[in-house]
Amino acid sequence: MIILFALFLLSLLVVTALAIVRTENLFVAVMLTSIFSLLMAANFFILDAADVALTEAAVGAGVTTVIFLGALALTAEREKFAAARGRVAAVVVAILTALIIYATFDKPRLGDPDAPVHQHLAPWYLEKTPELIDIPNVVTAVLGTFRGYDTLGEVFVVFAACIGVLFILGVHPKGAQTAAVQPSSGLRHHLIPQVVGRLLIPFIILFGLYVQFHGEYGPGGGFQAGALIATGIILYALLEGEAAALKVLPRSVLMGLVIGGACLYGGVGLLCILMGGNFLEYSVLASNPVTGQQVGILLIEGGVGMAVCGALLSIFHAFAARPVYS
Repeated sequence: MIILFALFLLSLLVVTALAIVRTENLFVAVMLTSIFSLLMAANFFILDAADVALTEAAVGAGVTTVIFLGALALTAEREKFAAARGRVAAVVVAILTALIIYATFDKPRLGDPDAPVHQHLAPWYLEKTPELIDIPNVVTAVLGTFRGYDTLGEVFVVFAACIGVLFILGVHPKGAQTAAVQPSSGLRHHLIPQVVGRLLIPFIILFGLYVQFHGEYGPGGGFQAGALIATGIILYALLEGEAAALKVLPRSVLMGLVIGGACLYGGVGLLCILMGGNFLEYSVLASNPVTGQQVGILLIEGGVGMAVCGALLSIFHAFAARPVYS
């Protein structure tokens, strides 16, 4: 039954992707892209990748859609076609499609215990995680400890992306004013979005905090929590206006979250060195090595959540403050 439902979702993905390519209305394309992300999140849940599904739903269907709509406000409503080389594009797509289909023939079946991925490090992780770290969520344990350097790099990638977007959108030509100068009333005059939004925002943020502090025991962690909390704040900005959202979390606070989150993660690694261990070797943070591992994971996940939430909100406000020409 699950396989049939997965095939149904994959069919919907293909239909949605074709509709995105074929539509000429850019607003419709953005909405279809959001639907595509939700379908991908459902597929991830079926594959037991709940952590990835939460991120896809919050970032792909939530934050990214809002950013696309902000970018769409700077363009025309419909796509403008230029002289295209349709035949060359069709040949390239056909070749890539054939290569991808050919590559799938060599893949192991879904859930095969003899698949190569289950024959090397995965058994060691499953065996040693309860002994060395003692938390139920092996995914969080691997990302926070065994792959701690990789996760640290991802945090600084988010930090660099945020700074890059702010530099690009922060340059305003002469004669342009920012939209944030004139406070927007948001959707205050629309009753249904107001009622539904005010009902959902506390639960979205509460669920984000739950995902943040429950990531060691279930699906979640800093990346998912930061995206969920940012989604709740963005919904508040859409309902109450840009000025109201900036009063709650000013830009300086958002930049403090981005910088502070990255520094918190790196600072935990430096603290481990000062206490006689290696960089990101959390076992030295407490007298009991297992407790030290758990404390270290809690701290670095907090840094990840701060950086992701601050970066997403900073990018959103940068788009909202786009130039308005008079």
